[in-house]
Amino acid sequence: MKNKIKNDDNIGLTREIQRELNQFIQFISLEKGLSDNTKISYSHDLRQFAEFLNSKKIDSFSKAETKNITVFINVLDELGLSVPSRSRYISSIRSLYKFLFSSGIADKNITDVIDLPKASRKLPDTLTIEDINNILEKPDVSKPAGIRDRAILETMYACGLRVSELCNLKQRDLILDAEIVRVFGKGDKERIVPIGNSALRWISEYIKKARHLFIKKADTDDILFLNQRGTKLSRMSIWKILDYSARLAELNVHVHPHMLRHSFATHLLEGGADLRAVQEMLGHSDISTTQIYTHLDRDYIKEVHKTFHPRG
Repeated sequence: MKNKIKNDDNIGLTREIQRELNQFIQFISLEKGLSDNTKISYSHDLRQFAEFLNSKKIDSFSKAETKNITVFINVLDELGLSVPSRSRYISSIRSLYKFLFSSGIADKNITDVIDLPKASRKLPDTLTIEDINNILEKPDVSKPAGIRDRAILETMYACGLRVSELCNLKQRDLILDAEIVRVFGKGDKERIVPIGNSALRWISEYIKKARHLFIKKADTDDILFLNQRGTKLSRMSIWKILDYSARLAELNVHVHPHMLRHSFATHLLEGGADLRAVQEMLGHSDISTTQIYTHLDRDYIKEVHKTFHPRG
């Protein structure tokens, strides 16, 4: 088994990836003369990419393929990163592979055919209620991490949270007696979202049985869901938790965190919820943003019309 080196985010990197990354950072430091902030940005982006490669059992940058980069960029999109942010990741990855190829570490530059992302508006992917239930039941709740992961997945689906909102959720934002959660969304705009009994149960289980086991220092900034270092989870960590549960559920679709938010909205509307209420729960400032979900269930609407309209 390859030895692991822990990076700043407590994520195991293989020695080969660490060596390639160090060589690249040294190159841009000595030969490019880039600023410290730029080097920090490169390092952050490439460590995130390295974590993704690790999850795919790829132990060096030079062994990756173009399709791995494409999937990674799609994951960033699914995690809610903007076009400029994804473009920055691509720029970092391109610079790395240009260096690896010119240095003879990689046989070819696999980023030659990678295009910068373009803004698009597409219908969001959703899961069935059965698929959601299968995913929620997969964490091993006999272990502290499993209890935490179950509470995370339950909360995301129960409240339709963005990944960043979940990562930043604090204990004081939970108003359990009233069965509501205070959420701080884009622009630090506050909204109140109801939370169901199942999510409340697993949050309570997590707080009672598991959260204290993740605390490594006195100050956790009151963050609800903690990682192994006692700090808040990254968006990539949330993706890994969901991806792992979805693979255990043997779903035939690629599942990402934003899909739980899409499913939350779609299932509410299918159940008869008012569009304005769903808009408020999602934190959309413009109802036209919420209306995209009404296009998802055209077949269902047609079937209702056919069944119940006197001339259907």
